[in-house]
Amino acid sequence: MNILVLGGGFAGVEAAIKLRKYGYDVTLISERDYMFIYPISIWIPVDGISFEDTKLNLFELQKKHGFNLVIEKVTKIDNENQQIITNTSIHKYEYLFIALGMSKVYIKGMEYTHSICGKPKEATTIKDELEKLILKGSGTINVGFGGNPKDPTSTTVRGGPAFELLFNISHYLHKKGLRDKFKLTFFAPMAEPGKRMGDRAYKNMDAFFDRYHVNTHFGKKIKEFTKDAIIFADESQLESDLTLFISGGDGMDLIKETTLLQNETGFVKINELCRVENEDNVYVIGDAAAIINHPWAAKQGHIAEVMADVSTYNFHHTIKQTGKRKSYWEKLHIICVMDSGDGAAFVMRTAKKEIMIPLPIVGHWLKKGWGWYYKQSKMKRMFRIPGM
Repeated sequence: MNILVLGGGFAGVEAAIKLRKYGYDVTLISERDYMFIYPISIWIPVDGISFEDTKLNLFELQKKHGFNLVIEKVTKIDNENQQIITNTSIHKYEYLFIALGMSKVYIKGMEYTHSICGKPKEATTIKDELEKLILKGSGTINVGFGGNPKDPTSTTVRGGPAFELLFNISHYLHKKGLRDKFKLTFFAPMAEPGKRMGDRAYKNMDAFFDRYHVNTHFGKKIKEFTKDAIIFADESQLESDLTLFISGGDGMDLIKETTLLQNETGFVKINELCRVENEDNVYVIGDAAAIINHPWAAKQGHIAEVMADVSTYNFHHTIKQTGKRKSYWEKLHIICVMDSGDGAAFVMRTAKKEIMIPLPIVGHWLKKGWGWYYKQSKMKRMFRIPGM
C-alpha cells in the first residue's frame, strides 16, 4: 500500500507518526528538513529562544518513528492520476494525506511588513529589525492581523500570535528600560478582533492593552502598507517604523489547481472524517482544510493534530472494515496559552463554553514548559499526554 503525507508541519508529522503506529508504511514529503514549532517562535524576536531551539529535525523524527522521508518541494498534486509531482520526482500514491497549510491574502505593500506566522526565517528578521530600533533608542511599532473577505466563517484569521508578539515586545522593551521611548499600536480591520476567543476573553483584552500600554486601531479596512506607514480605506494612516502583520489565510495555488472540491477561498471541502468530499482515498488536514459548521473555530496547530489523529483513525478502520469512526467536529475546540513575556492567559473555547484564566508569571513558564515537553514527547523521550 502506497501512502503519502504532504507537509512537515503539525498535521503532516502527526499523521505520519500515527500511521506508523497503526503499522503502515508511509512516506512524508516536506520541502524543509525540519518541523518549525510556530507557537514558541514568538520568543525569537525578543531574544527568549534561539531559532535552532524552535526546530525539530525531521531525519531524527524519522529514525524515532520509522516513516520514510523525502525532502522535496511539491509542485503539483495530480489527484486524477494519483501522483504527486515535486521539483525533482514523481511519486505515485494509493492514499494521500494533504497537510500543506495555506497561503496569505495579499494586500498592496505587504512586502513592507513582517509576519511571525510567515516562513520560519521571518522570526529572525523581526528580531533583527527590532534590534535596529532598540539601537536607535525609539520608534513606532504596529502589530496586527487581518482576515479574508471571501471567507464568510473567518476561520482563516490567526490573531493569537499577533497578540502574543505585541505583549512580548512591550515586556522586552520594558526590561531594557526603553518602553516609554516606543509607541506600540495594535491594529485590525475588524471591529472586534479577538472575539473568536469568546466574549469573556475578548472583554479581558482591554486589561492586557492597558497593562502593556498599547494603543488600538480597529474597524478600518487596510488599503495598503508603505515603508513607513499603514494606510486605511478612509485615507487615515498610522506612522510605522516596524509593521508586523499576520494576513488572513487563503487557499494555496497548489490546491486551487487541483480538481479537489473547494470552497470560495480555495480550502478543500472535507467531511467530518477529514476525508475529501467525493474522494475515497484523499484526506486533507490542518490549515488546508475548510472548517464548516463551527463559525467560532480557528485554525491552530492543536486542531491540525486533532485532524491528523481523526483522519488516520478513520483511514485505519476503513481499511480494516471495523465500522468504527471518529468525527473531528466532536473534538473541535480552541485552546491556547496566550503568552505575554511575564505571564499568560489560558484560553479555551468549545461550542458550549468559554474559559479564560489569567496566569501571571507562572503562565509564561507553563508555555515554556509546553515547548520543551512537545519536543521531548515527539522524540519519544517521554510519555505523550493525549491531547497535548
